[in-house]
Amino acid sequence: MDPSSERLSRRNFIRTPNLTSAIQCLQEMFRAFFDFGAERENEAVLCTEYFKPIINLRLLQINHAKLEGKFKFLPQSLKWLQWKECPLTVLPSDFCPRDLAVLDLTYSKIERLWKTNSNKAGENLLIINLRGCSNLASIPDLSASRSLKKLVLERCTRLTQVPESIGSLNALVHLNLEWCTELAGLPKDVSGLKNLEELILSSCVNLKELPEDIDSMKSLKLLLLDGTPIKRLPEKIFHLTQLEKLNLNRCTSLKKLPTHIGKMASLRELTLNDTGIEEIPDSVRSLQNLELLSLMRCVSLTELPEFVGDLKLLKELSIDGSEIRELPASICSLRYLKTLSIGDCRFSSHCPDSIKGLHSLTELSLGGPSITSLPPQLGALKMLRRLEIRNCESLESLPESIGNLADLTTMILYNVNITELPQSIGELESIVIMRLNECKRLCKLPPSMGNLRSLYHLIMEGTAVTELPETFGMLSKLVTLRVGKKPHPVVIPQGNTETENQDLITEEIAGSILPSSLSNLSWLQELNARAWYMQGKVPDDFEKLVSLETLNLGYNNFTSLPTSLKGLSVLQKLLLPHCKELKSLPPLPSSLVEVNIAGCVAIETISDLSELENLQELNMANCEKVVDVPGLQRLKSLRRLYMIGCRVCSSVVKTRISKVSLRNLRFLSMPGSEIPDWLNEEEVSYTACRNCKLKAVLIGVVVSITSDFPESLRDHIPTLVDFEAKILKMNTSIFGTALPLKGIPKLDEDQVHLCRFLDFHPLVSKLKEGYKVQVAKRNPPFIPGMQLKKCGVRLIFERDDEFDGDEQQLDDGYQSLSEKLARFFNSLQ
Repeated sequence: MDPSSERLSRRNFIRTPNLTSAIQCLQEMFRAFFDFGAERENEAVLCTEYFKPIINLRLLQINHAKLEGKFKFLPQSLKWLQWKECPLTVLPSDFCPRDLAVLDLTYSKIERLWKTNSNKAGENLLIINLRGCSNLASIPDLSASRSLKKLVLERCTRLTQVPESIGSLNALVHLNLEWCTELAGLPKDVSGLKNLEELILSSCVNLKELPEDIDSMKSLKLLLLDGTPIKRLPEKIFHLTQLEKLNLNRCTSLKKLPTHIGKMASLRELTLNDTGIEEIPDSVRSLQNLELLSLMRCVSLTELPEFVGDLKLLKELSIDGSEIRELPASICSLRYLKTLSIGDCRFSSHCPDSIKGLHSLTELSLGGPSITSLPPQLGALKMLRRLEIRNCESLESLPESIGNLADLTTMILYNVNITELPQSIGELESIVIMRLNECKRLCKLPPSMGNLRSLYHLIMEGTAVTELPETFGMLSKLVTLRVGKKPHPVVIPQGNTETENQDLITEEIAGSILPSSLSNLSWLQELNARAWYMQGKVPDDFEKLVSLETLNLGYNNFTSLPTSLKGLSVLQKLLLPHCKELKSLPPLPSSLVEVNIAGCVAIETISDLSELENLQELNMANCEKVVDVPGLQRLKSLRRLYMIGCRVCSSVVKTRISKVSLRNLRFLSMPGSEIPDWLNEEEVSYTACRNCKLKAVLIGVVVSITSDFPESLRDHIPTLVDFEAKILKMNTSIFGTALPLKGIPKLDEDQVHLCRFLDFHPLVSKLKEGYKVQVAKRNPPFIPGMQLKKCGVRLIFERDDEFDGDEQQLDDGYQSLSEKLARFFNSLQ
């Protein structure tokens, strides 16, 4: 917004203080304030006199603003005031709009609402919202606010008590005290809250008990007590016959429910996750409207009573992680049950047969180390849409009837000990997502997999499968295919002989096979075949994967890539780390954003990269035989360049580095033992420049690896983690961030890293006058053997790096920062 417009509006208002000029003035100020490009430190300052002529103003929204002047000028007609982040600690005594109905001071600095309890502004209030007012220590007597319907005190972390008068607000419908961490209790007399429908006390970590006369809240429908240390519920709580939802999650001190809880006839949801409950009272059988019962991780609960089958309207039952040994046979009577979650339970040896009668079930989650079999009639669950089986290390097969689950859309198997899928799996005509991660003994997929015409996502990482069936080309809708493995031979689970183990490992190393029909998958967007130990040449058929956006073939043993790779016109990520037999990188598609060839120790040549106009990251750490990176100097979008250990080509690359390529570069690493001499201070102080904004912090370090560094970690940690940049306030660290020094060199030699943190990063945005930026090695270190040899910091302000013209003839003092960097690297030759 043009500041002159605001000044003109103000002058007009001063000359002629009428309604029209006041509205114009306010409009201009509000436009300035709500301009999304405006800085927060330029918050609007509004004069209260501007509002005096607006006699019929009903709604005033002045979020983040500051008011100056007498508050009596605010219109008496005001009904709704929203003033988020109000800077005042108390509302002034001359602020008393009698008709005010809504007061919203969310996340304000307010400490008290009114200076005195006699303020009349609260008489007609319907809603008070003080969410996030962390300085609020008390609230006034609310007995005059007879019409108050909603009171929100969420995250008022200094509030220790609420006034006794709150117990007489018979119009109150909603009371939210969530995360009032200092609140020790509610008033003993709450008999006046007869119309309260929602009481939220979640995470009130000092609230140890409820008022005994809570039964007076006859209209209560929602009671949230999760995360509180209460040990018991009042016995008379059963009088809350309108209560629909009771949340007691994480009430770890609660070991017993009231005997007559079953008389809460309207209760629909009862959640007791992570409580100390030891048994379910008999009266629970009377909760005939109960739809959700959750007992997850109730480690003191060993039995689910037989009467659970009497809860005829139950739709969701969760007992994951509890000590319940078996499901009662009566569970088959739950004809409306849709979700059953019984994962990580201590069932004897088989999944309860009683689940076969749950014909309305749509989601089934089960698991546990002792389960050895699933009911043969699993396929009878005709309405099942999601099946999840986790951590069944003793389960060796799935029932053939699984193919009868015609409506199944999602199947997740995680850490299950099966060796193959049943042939009937191909009959799951509705399946969209199939996850088979960490099924370490799964070594074979049936040819019927090709019949899954609705399959979009197949994710089976960490399995023993070494060959995909040729029918995979029939999966015409497949979008995601992840079949990657761990980079090194996986330890085979117990149960195989040493000979069997060796055979599996030998087969894996001998080479895995991707079917040629894979090229038919024209919808495929992601292919991850990491560590499949593919050998020889990658077939040209890859060019037919026209929708491919991510291709991960890292940790494979092929020697070359097809020239047709350039035809993948939408490919964004090409990930080839540690392909140790790959000798060259062919021409690449211009759409690429990231290329990773780190650890490709045999690669010698890289095709011209000048057409990769979108490339942001190039990681070629430890490509020790590469002799040149042609086209590097033309990569204007490059943000991250990692060349740790590239000894042969680093000297040539330094001559190719230009101002253009360095202008947007944020992280750069390569062999070297020098940093620019204007980066020779390990600590710098920030002094604000007038009319010149801080744009970035540039950090340079020289590091090396010593003989103390664990050799086994060189290929297994992505970054040098023990170097950090910190902001110091009076020599005390108030913020720290690890430097992203990606890549571990093969040899113990010096490496230079440059890191440019931009203005949105906290290392820049948190700097204030007199603060310091310091670079240091972490003490004590996470990993031994990392040495910091040199370091330096430079603060970059506006105009330091904005000159686009030719700088060949300019002296050092007039060059842009990127030009200085380019000349520094060029001079090292």
